[in-house]
Amino acid sequence: MNVSFTDRAIEKLNTQIKNKDRKLKLKYETEGCGCVVSGVTALWLVDSGDEDDITLHTNYQPLLVEKSKMVFLDETMTIDFIEAANCYMLKSPNEILNPRLRLVEVSDVHEFQA
Repeated sequence: MNVSFTDRAIEKLNTQIKNKDRKLKLKYETEGCGCVVSGVTALWLVDSGDEDDITLHTNYQPLLVEKSKMVFLDETMTIDFIEAANCYMLKSPNEILNPRLRLVEVSDVHEFQA
């Protein structure tokens, strides 16, 4: 899997990430979606990953992704920042996976798990 960040996304993330020790995680959220196929991606800022996470190398910084959820993502993806909407966008050459990708600061990954 290949994930890259646009220059706009990198610039915005650099202003939003105050603690440089935190890690970015591309989270496939299924809570409240009805079923796992109806999940929504989010960009999490975490202290550490989960045991199911793998690390992808990007043009910005390493990105954690849940190995078991990679099936719902595309092989090549780009994270961009859209000024007019003031949010990130996750897209691939085939589709827009999330036009309003949000950045969520999570203090503990495990607090969101059932």
